[in-house]
Amino acid sequence: MTIKLEMLKYFVAVAQHGSLSDAADALGRTPSAVSMMLKQFEVHIGAPLFETARKSRLTPLGEMVFEEARREVGHFENTVSVIEGISRAEMGYLRLAVTPSIATAILPKVIHEFTAHHPKVQIDIRDMDSEAIARELLRGRADIGIGSLPQFEGMARQELFSDAFGVVCRKDDLLARDWPQLTWTKMGKVNLIANGLCEQITDPGFVQLLTTSRLRVPNTTTLLGLVREGVGITILPRLAVSGLVDDLAFLPLTDVTARRSVFMVSAPKNILMPPAKAFQATITKMMRDGSFPQTSEGLK
Repeated sequence: MTIKLEMLKYFVAVAQHGSLSDAADALGRTPSAVSMMLKQFEVHIGAPLFETARKSRLTPLGEMVFEEARREVGHFENTVSVIEGISRAEMGYLRLAVTPSIATAILPKVIHEFTAHHPKVQIDIRDMDSEAIARELLRGRADIGIGSLPQFEGMARQELFSDAFGVVCRKDDLLARDWPQLTWTKMGKVNLIANGLCEQITDPGFVQLLTTSRLRVPNTTTLLGLVREGVGITILPRLAVSGLVDDLAFLPLTDVTARRSVFMVSAPKNILMPPAKAFQATITKMMRDGSFPQTSEGLK
């Protein structure tokens, strides 16, 4: 008798659930069918894998076999997921996770170009902060992420652009009056509303200012609403505020050295689905021919 994948699946399910009945429910089989499969597996192994008939504890041998079986079952399930993904990709399906500023200022033109050549692809776009994008990518719930993302092991990352940070405040704020000479030291005791991107700024003057902040807001819409209400000022990259209404101002600082870098992150191309590959190719083409969207200052 040879070891079948079904044996490994049943054994792993029982070991994880701790009982035949619970494992049977999870597998959609009867307890007797699961029990029979386990007996066949133990006969082939030549030793018991569980200490008692209740299947609540593994033998030392069972623990070693469980680690190998779980790895093999996980590999099989991942293979099935990839195959199903290929099938769905043939119907055209692309999942994008992007930051709000990318969703409003960059993505529309890219999507217009992409759909002109791939009209049958179904696209799911979700805007969220960079930390949430990272989680979606790592959990396999997004094909491509665009934001201020770190390098993840086993994933491909391409820098798309960088843009400068500046102060965002109300136009009637005193800072707006002196912004051509505005520096960290001249900002005084402002009420800084921090956000996730602030961690990218390492200028000593700003680090000192950041330590005084008592308010942190990850959502850009909420952040700008608080600034608009006069709660305080914040620091954002230019692109994040490219669509500001007339009552807010973006003030570049003369002594800022940090820039926000935006990356496109995905699985390696050899396992990426066709629609995702085509989307990446669209962005690469637009960057090459100069049609990739630009901010008012131009993207570096």
